[in-house]
Amino acid sequence: MEQTCYDSFLEYLKSERNYSARTVESYGTDIKEFAAFCEELNESITWQTVDADVVRAWIVHCLDKGKMKASSVNRKLSAVRTFYHYLVLMGLAEKNPARNITGPKRGKPLPSFLKEVEMDELLDGNHFTADYAGQRDRLIILMFYDTGMRIAELLGLKDRDIDFGAKSIKVTGKRNKQRIIPFGEDLCEAMQAYMSLRDQEFAQRDDSFFLGNQGKAVSRSKVERLVKSYLTEVTSISKRSPHVLRHTFATTMLNHKADLVAIQNLLGHASLRTTEVYTHTSFEELKNVYKDAHPRG
Repeated sequence: MEQTCYDSFLEYLKSERNYSARTVESYGTDIKEFAAFCEELNESITWQTVDADVVRAWIVHCLDKGKMKASSVNRKLSAVRTFYHYLVLMGLAEKNPARNITGPKRGKPLPSFLKEVEMDELLDGNHFTADYAGQRDRLIILMFYDTGMRIAELLGLKDRDIDFGAKSIKVTGKRNKQRIIPFGEDLCEAMQAYMSLRDQEFAQRDDSFFLGNQGKAVSRSKVERLVKSYLTEVTSISKRSPHVLRHTFATTMLNHKADLVAIQNLLGHASLRTTEVYTHTSFEELKNVYKDAHPRG
């Protein structure tokens, strides 16, 4: 494929489009890679005979490498599209074969979560003191893990929202939508023990369920700090936030065969598509288990 088209294109980017030297270099590399692919596909191919099918085949080739992200492929596609825009502008090609090609969608990153053994180590180990602050902190961690509630929902809890008879908690989520979350015996006992300590600790207090050291509602920043601190003791994942515990709740439920619609209702997701990300998370975990356990994995 003609070198002169390639050279004049790079000069066009520098002098006419004022692209940075780094961008020009990147575009140059992308066009060279595209040219090499085209020539391997068909030795007699020219810039003028490349069509949309060739561009699509090249995108598939890039994705099949396995290590190339969608964002990188889209950048390369942009380089080819710009190159052909230049060729058409200069009368060196009749049409732009990349003009109407849609690049791959960027995949959303999978949510971070803790393994069950890590949560067991945290909740059942010696990580919490026996005083009010320690038992409050443990209950906060346990409540995130056992209910999957958002941090705003936890901060907004009042005593009246908890029905110990029905073993359920009423939370107010996004757009003031309320939902009922059931809870088990472990959380029930932990809440009752905490409330007993709390009522002994503070003669006067806010009506919030979780309180800071002054009898006022515990702050968001305090909850975020304590969650990060405790999770650091049992996991090496980079994200260690309350939302990670929400992800952990959903992943654990799914791994124990919970119905996806049930998980959607427990999390308060408006759309099932939002909940479906946890099926991908579980599949990734399953692949890791397979690689570790299977002799030929």
